[in-house]
Amino acid sequence: MKATTSVQMSQQLHLTPQLLQSIRLLQLNAQQLQMEVTRVLEQNPMLELEEEAESSRDDDARDAADATALETAAFDELPEPSMWDVPGAGWSGEGEDRMQRIAEPGSTDPFVRTLQQLALELDVGELEIAQFWLEHCDDAGYLDGDHQALLLRAVARFDVVAERVEAIRQRLLHGDPAGLAARDAGECLRAQLAALPSPCAGRTLATRILDQCLAELAAHDHAAIARTLQAEAPDVAEAVRLILSLQPHPAQVEADPADAGYVVPDVVVWHGGGQWRVALNPVTAPKLNINATYERALSQAGDSEGAGRLRELLQEARWLTRGLSMRYDTLLRTTKVIVERQAAFLEQGEEAMAPLTLKEVADAIGMHESTVSRITSGKYVQTPRGTFELKHFFAVRLEGASVSGAAVKAMVRRLIEAEPAARPLADEAIAALLARQGVNIARRTVAKYREQLSIAPARERRRGAASPAPALVRAG
Repeated sequence: MKATTSVQMSQQLHLTPQLLQSIRLLQLNAQQLQMEVTRVLEQNPMLELEEEAESSRDDDARDAADATALETAAFDELPEPSMWDVPGAGWSGEGEDRMQRIAEPGSTDPFVRTLQQLALELDVGELEIAQFWLEHCDDAGYLDGDHQALLLRAVARFDVVAERVEAIRQRLLHGDPAGLAARDAGECLRAQLAALPSPCAGRTLATRILDQCLAELAAHDHAAIARTLQAEAPDVAEAVRLILSLQPHPAQVEADPADAGYVVPDVVVWHGGGQWRVALNPVTAPKLNINATYERALSQAGDSEGAGRLRELLQEARWLTRGLSMRYDTLLRTTKVIVERQAAFLEQGEEAMAPLTLKEVADAIGMHESTVSRITSGKYVQTPRGTFELKHFFAVRLEGASVSGAAVKAMVRRLIEAEPAARPLADEAIAALLARQGVNIARRTVAKYREQLSIAPARERRRGAASPAPALVRAG
């Protein structure tokens, strides 16, 4: 056999330690990033956490790679601080001791989690009153006795004025989750409406419905609500959708064991000055600096003993600060593109969700799809419509249409919610109604979306209409 020689050219990407670290930082969620920052601060004396009081120090005291427009874009032009006030964000030793006396931090009991939050904000006496109210709540989170009787019992037990006892209940009612210790479903849902970020379309009418039309709401009689409140049918439908998105059993909200029930947004989006604005949340975007004192000392150390290891630590510190800068810059740029493409969703809701792919965002920011995938996984954005994972904003284009599948699914839900109770819409009828709006989909596609929304077929909804409607008000 004759031996032959061939030459082939190929391109390979060599992942340097710096690049690997940057990629890893991109995919960490907020909690993992905080743990990583804590770890490196303990191990590398060349790094220090920048405090707010030092945020105005001159750029020449930092590494040149960190002096970018990111600092201004991400941290200076921010909305009201209350938008990201997170219970327990600033822990003190005293708070940890008080928390320890209540329960282990990882508890899944919603009442225990609530007390853990309040332990860092209330004094001991107030915390005992909060515990009293929670002890007298049922499994759904409502008071299991007469409010006035419980109030008088607490006044006698704690020897405090009624106003203070009621103020603690209001703290629970409007806390997290909103609606705890409510007297009834109306008060619970009103508290949740009040907790929604502003502006919130339909909130005013939804509050009026809860105040005046609970019976009609439980019967799904939208026409009666419109007549009673002298409101337009589309406005009533929007307000009802808002109410149905709330949690009538606040104590039964499932907690994510990964973060003990809390979702802290990585990015905040708000509308101001006639445009949508985007900023990183300082709570989840810790800034690290090179310790200037150690850096100067190292520059004067020459080749003295121990200087070699310190230079390695300095290099690692520079890599990390650059990696963090890349993470924040990529997150901010990605979110800006998403907000720009999904502005209609932020203004109008699910039915305005536009088709959007990872590739479209990647092309807009000049990066690879895998980078966009990493930076949007496990990252959350707080908007006037609620807090969402960034991946929520990606929607597949419906074949043969200019709308997204998510938007059509929302349309299907709206049509079913607005249907007459005695004459529910069949899947064919829903497809026909959508066709009139320019959305042509098959009956089986309607059935698929309806099943994904956990909505029964028309014949079962008709049978349900003959029986009592699921009550929004607690029995008794």
